[in-house]
Amino acid sequence: MSGKSFRRMHLISGKAEITSLLRAWGSGDDGALDRLTVLLHDELRRMARYYARRERPEDALQPTELLNEAYLRLLETRDTNWQDRSHFFAVSAQIMRRILVDAARTRTSRKRGGEAKHVGYSTAARMGGLAKAGSDVNKEFVALDDALKRLQEMDERKAKIIELRFFGGLSVEETAEILKVSPQTVMRDWRLARAWLARELRQ
Repeated sequence: MSGKSFRRMHLISGKAEITSLLRAWGSGDDGALDRLTVLLHDELRRMARYYARRERPEDALQPTELLNEAYLRLLETRDTNWQDRSHFFAVSAQIMRRILVDAARTRTSRKRGGEAKHVGYSTAARMGGLAKAGSDVNKEFVALDDALKRLQEMDERKAKIIELRFFGGLSVEETAEILKVSPQTVMRDWRLARAWLARELRQ
């Protein structure tokens, strides 16, 4: 057996194990989530690190903090009708988005009446160009979340692509796997959704 074939079989086996554990956890197996966390730790940490990457450490949740909070919230999702590994990452991305946006809303509320903290161009660039250079990253997060909710009412798939790629840092291929569409569809919707969100944020 070639090395490539072995890696593919290992990946398929890993996905099957994750799906089995998700369903076991949903059926009442308390130990299944702990085993899932071990299996998916690296991927969840990658998502958390992407989320927490900001220029001002005093304003950002550290990856470990975000990961721990996401874990606690995942404990509340047992009744979810888990489908597979992709479904797990979609839910995880949504949870992390909510944690970040809630934190941004809290910081924005605390800063009212005081001096606003700003971010530079490099942070705006890392946010995919949707944030304006020199703007308050907390307000931008809140505004983006509000715009994303409006987009979801019109086109749920485009909103999910933004959530997975922008908030979760997933690749085109990973996003396509989760949504069960082609990478070309993801790229097309990604461009259209970003253009729509940019117009909304400018308003």
